[in-house]
Amino acid sequence: MIRNLWTSGFRAYIANAMKTIVAALDFSNATPLVLHAAVEYARAFGASLQLLHVVEPEPSYTAYGFTPDEFPAIHMFQEEARKRAGARLEELRVQVVGQVPNVSAHLVEGSPLHTLVDHLKKQQADLVILGSHGHGAVAALLLGSVAEGMVRKALLPTLVIPAPGKP
Repeated sequence: MIRNLWTSGFRAYIANAMKTIVAALDFSNATPLVLHAAVEYARAFGASLQLLHVVEPEPSYTAYGFTPDEFPAIHMFQEEARKRAGARLEELRVQVVGQVPNVSAHLVEGSPLHTLVDHLKKQQADLVILGSHGHGAVAALLLGSVAEGMVRKALLPTLVIPAPGKP
């Protein structure tokens, strides 16, 4: 019975279920594993793969009466961060371009969790794959965790890849 279900329609359902996969990359030590998993899933489903990196926004000090002109180093740092992130993202895209039918790179700016959720909705993603650092409960409480937030919100299937060396 199960074998007939698999051959008669379930395979077609699965093949059509995952058309857009997003790999959320933070360039941590989990990135190679996330990228590998994303490529494997994209190949298995014949899905397009989007590599996404979120750059945190430049801090705003206007509430304290400062202007961005008073902090040129922060603006220069932010520009350099965007430039390096874009270059790294493009390196990773080129690395996998021959392995996946359709791969694209997306560099966006904003709060990591909210920006990721917005991107997933806009792109009508079917699966998101991201890494977990395993910082522990205190760090997650103080800093928050994009992986935890994605699992809590659960808008779509979410695959969390643990960082190397984490149980």
